[in-house]
Amino acid sequence: MEAALQPPRRSFVREWIFTVDHKKIGIMYGVTALFFFLLGGLFALLVRTDLLSPSGIFTAQNYNEFFTMHATIMIFAVIIPLLTGAFGNYLVPLHIGARDMAFPRMNALSYWLYLASGFVLLLSMVFGMPDAGWTSYPPYSVQAQGPGIDLWVTALHIAGLSSILGSINFIVTIHKMRAPGMTYNRMSLFTWSMLVTAYMQLFGTPALAGAITTLISDRHFGTVFFNSSAGGDPMLYQHLFWFYSHPAVYIMILPAFGIVSEILPVFARKPIFGYHAIAYSSIAIGFLGFFVWAHHMFVAGMAMATGIPFMISSMIIAVPTSVKIFNWLATLWRGSVEYTVPMMFASLGFIGSFIIGGFSGVIVAAVPLDMQLHDTYFIVAHIHYVLFGGSVMVIMAGLHFWFPKVTGRMYNTKLGYLSFWLYFIGTQVAFFPMHFLGLAGMPRRIASYAPVFQFWNDVSSIGAYILGLGTLVIVSNLLYSAKRGKKVAANPWGAQTLEWTISSPPPEHNFDDLPVVTSNPYQPYTDPNLRKVPNANPNPTPSPV
Repeated sequence: MEAALQPPRRSFVREWIFTVDHKKIGIMYGVTALFFFLLGGLFALLVRTDLLSPSGIFTAQNYNEFFTMHATIMIFAVIIPLLTGAFGNYLVPLHIGARDMAFPRMNALSYWLYLASGFVLLLSMVFGMPDAGWTSYPPYSVQAQGPGIDLWVTALHIAGLSSILGSINFIVTIHKMRAPGMTYNRMSLFTWSMLVTAYMQLFGTPALAGAITTLISDRHFGTVFFNSSAGGDPMLYQHLFWFYSHPAVYIMILPAFGIVSEILPVFARKPIFGYHAIAYSSIAIGFLGFFVWAHHMFVAGMAMATGIPFMISSMIIAVPTSVKIFNWLATLWRGSVEYTVPMMFASLGFIGSFIIGGFSGVIVAAVPLDMQLHDTYFIVAHIHYVLFGGSVMVIMAGLHFWFPKVTGRMYNTKLGYLSFWLYFIGTQVAFFPMHFLGLAGMPRRIASYAPVFQFWNDVSSIGAYILGLGTLVIVSNLLYSAKRGKKVAANPWGAQTLEWTISSPPPEHNFDDLPVVTSNPYQPYTDPNLRKVPNANPNPTPSPV
């Protein structure tokens, strides 16, 4: 009977290239994004190497290309695809008790569009890299010579189409394909975060498409959308760009919030504190995220009175974020906390670093402070504490948490702890000194600087190298363990969401019988028998289904 349930063996092409299985598509998203993570990290190390010397090591042109490629790759080819494409595709159907996404072929098309977008970015390394930063503000981006900006625009257009198709798929899947008994208030918090993220992608991405379409039109078709001398307005680009790109910050962090909300109750062995508050605060963040875009433009010529409403809305959005942090800390309070590798990344790594990024975000939301700090390294520190200390730290937590589910094997935990400490220490050493540099007035996006700034730049570069070492440890550990790691049972953590009730790796059809859901997935931790994490050894005691 068991042999009869095994899927027939297929060629690699049919197994992976033509697959419409959401789990395989999620894995392909993950592997592709990790490749770009290494590439984007390499560009970051080149930037930090240049800044080891006040006069710079590379040319200013090379430096501009390096930081443009670093930011573009990390945002559009790594963080968004990893959180939504990899984690979202793999987990959402499993979390809601579905056998696949609503539109499997469209799901596959989203991945191949993402891959094509990344390929276009790679082409720019051959034919000429963009050098206008990840924002590509006009008038420079209109006047820049070479194919770099054109390839950048093409890559973002393709990535945007991939995001729109993916978001439609998530929205329909979550609304229409939940298992019997799974009401909205019984969904996992990761599913809640993906639902809000999908709506943000669907409504925000067209604004970015409008911005870069008019940009390419000004470059090649004689239009004057951003030519102020001919009646155009460069501010129009910034409005369109940030109407997408500030919500994009939440697109890059909301799924991370969802992952943290899955990991903390598992290793605190308690029901998540404030389930409804965490779920509904995601909706609040998604809604408010579309009313803060202009706080990036206080120094772009905007009247101070116009900036005040955006200053207030930017500060208000800290409230639902704080609600989440409060509830996560309350979940840990008096829990039977076990500091496994994913728990270290999610608790000390993420919460400890993200609070610093969130606090500095409130500082630069204030108009007078932002006008002093906007073009300094203080902003670089802020965004890296949010996106690296926040999103990337949680991505690493999620990789270590669901690795046994995806592969059926356990990684080397000693190397896991080593990689965590390299990441945590590297993050603080690399990014915290940037606050000092910014407060001292060092401009950002410059290839050379005054010698007075060298000490903290050297410290920051050492931190970047530590992060590079940590990345190599993680990648080596996971790649080796995927083939040679010890086999584990279906539920090594004693977790309660639906994916842990089936085998590891899950079968192609996910569930033999669709589950019937009677509570949210965190409620079972009220059972005293579940107050301890099972040993993640090859033969743990299976947890109740």
